[in-house]
Amino acid sequence: MFYKHLEQFHLLLVLLFALSLTGCASESRLNPLSDPSSSLSSDRRNADGSEDPDLSLEDVEAQGSLEQEMAALRQTGMWDSETSPVTQRDKERSIDTFPLVMNKQVEMYLNLFQTRHRKIYESWLSRSSIYLSLMEKELKNAGLPRELIYLSMIESGYNQRACSPANAVGLWQFIDGTARQYNLDINTFVDERRDAEKSTKAAAAFLSELYREFGDWHLAVAAYNAGAGKIGRGLTKYNVSSFWELAREDYLALETKRYVPKLIAAIIIGKNPEKYGFTKVQKFRPLQYATMKVPPGLSLDALAVVCNTSVKEIKFLNQELRQGKTPPNRPDYEAKIPVAAQEIAGRNISRLHSVVTTGFKSYRIKRGDTLSSICSTYGINKTTLLKVNNLRSKKLTRGQYLRIPYNTVSYQILPEGSKMALAANKSNLILHRVKAGEHISKIASRYNVTPQMIASWNGLSSVNKISVGQQLALYPADRTITTIPGAVTIASLEDDEIGTASAPRSGSDTVRVLTADKKKMSHQPTTVAASSRKNGAIAHAQNKTSVRGARIHTAQTISAQTVQKNISSAQTSRTLSSSTGKTVLANSLKKKSNGNRVKLKDSYSLYQVKDGDTLWTISKKFNVSSVHIKEWNNLKSNVIHPGSQLKVKGV
Repeated sequence: MFYKHLEQFHLLLVLLFALSLTGCASESRLNPLSDPSSSLSSDRRNADGSEDPDLSLEDVEAQGSLEQEMAALRQTGMWDSETSPVTQRDKERSIDTFPLVMNKQVEMYLNLFQTRHRKIYESWLSRSSIYLSLMEKELKNAGLPRELIYLSMIESGYNQRACSPANAVGLWQFIDGTARQYNLDINTFVDERRDAEKSTKAAAAFLSELYREFGDWHLAVAAYNAGAGKIGRGLTKYNVSSFWELAREDYLALETKRYVPKLIAAIIIGKNPEKYGFTKVQKFRPLQYATMKVPPGLSLDALAVVCNTSVKEIKFLNQELRQGKTPPNRPDYEAKIPVAAQEIAGRNISRLHSVVTTGFKSYRIKRGDTLSSICSTYGINKTTLLKVNNLRSKKLTRGQYLRIPYNTVSYQILPEGSKMALAANKSNLILHRVKAGEHISKIASRYNVTPQMIASWNGLSSVNKISVGQQLALYPADRTITTIPGAVTIASLEDDEIGTASAPRSGSDTVRVLTADKKKMSHQPTTVAASSRKNGAIAHAQNKTSVRGARIHTAQTISAQTVQKNISSAQTSRTLSSSTGKTVLANSLKKKSNGNRVKLKDSYSLYQVKDGDTLWTISKKFNVSSVHIKEWNNLKSNVIHPGSQLKVKGV
């Protein structure tokens, strides 16, 4: 019997503990910037966890200041139903007039804003200069009182990315359902509650509807906070007709009660800040922008390069883009750009080029690390990690360093009138994350490889077994060179170099480069000539393309047969070839006297390893020693992988 009761007692303790956790969860408010692994709502984090950290949501108000405010409000005691109008005009009741009244709750907020919350109110006043003209225009168009611009002040502090404990978001603090009701889009890529103009239009429509329902602005703004149903039921239940009468009853939460006197106090000071001691408020430039139709999936980093402005400014103008890029499923998205950048952006957008390269960071193995845990931390698969570290075993040694691959993206504006090509990372590694609707054949076609090669590179048991979110390592043959129509690329393949765009040395044209990865963003102008000297030769082409003296028609395909003919005649030529049949001349080129034949000096070929290849079979194919192949490629063993590229020199 004793054990039976003891078991029941343990069960009761477990239930009580579970209930306590539930209560804590409902009250806990986490900072969305604090812990990336914390459990946040769908409003605070995308389903795929890829929200741009520069555009993440921010808490609408500090907990300490809220507690001060509530304590001061409680000290005012019973709410008075009688109020005195501030001016004669405040006695009017019309849709275009917001009545200002005075009572002890309003006086408390006037005092709070001038004392303990002075810095908070001053920061609100400062940010108001950004949005006042936009909000005044929209409220005037809707026939609403100008004073409602201060509703956004007490709702969000004029912060487009403000988020409340109830997951209301934006300048006007819309919850999800109300936002959708007023045609604001909310999805993985866009949250229009964060769009200043669209959310203000929605707020004006919502407030107009509330005034039509209640015929009183104090009740309308209370309903904006608590909901029309809550206010309507309270008026009926207590048989009252004004907000102040309803506030006397034990019905509304203090959160809603404080809303109206706080708004009135904010309006009174905002109309005449100098009278209340706010004489040195910093002013910001009013929000102005132009719009430009841009392609789907365009990064805001790239748009900043197009506009020749800072990433910070572009992100500020486009805070509704949760992932820092335009939606991939919406062609011709209208992005916001600086007004002064319209002309240059129009010229640059067609000349924007991006190069995805693979960077590596070092990780030192700690006690308890396993291959699986490291792969899970960095979102890569085991086969990729083993391959980039030349590991043949999954056994790890404490203190050992591993190379962890990650993608970086650089954006460049090519000089006007030029046709060039960009040389990418010689390592040939691309990390592709599987998206919804993709299958291995589609991915293989995109990268010009076979499904079987993808399966081999990633240790897949079947070409049909991939899942959304899975990361695949790819080594496509034409990864080494990203071509632009009408151009010929000469790739410099020296160790640990990444080719960048280059052009003729004459003239003042520059290539503007911005590089971004998951860790940092750097922004710097780079001269074309310097880029050419450092990273390899890249041809400038118009009707004909000049490559260090060699003339090749840009419309002509450089076939393997053509290059083989030059090899036969010059004896010292080599080709850079891929399994797709594309051939690009490698290393230093010199023009012969007749201008029609190309000679290569001290060059080599790149051979892409195929399924079934061994160092021995490759050495026989090129009539060289397998020992030499290992030396040229710094191989420590005879292990090679399909899709990788080897330097070879024919005899």
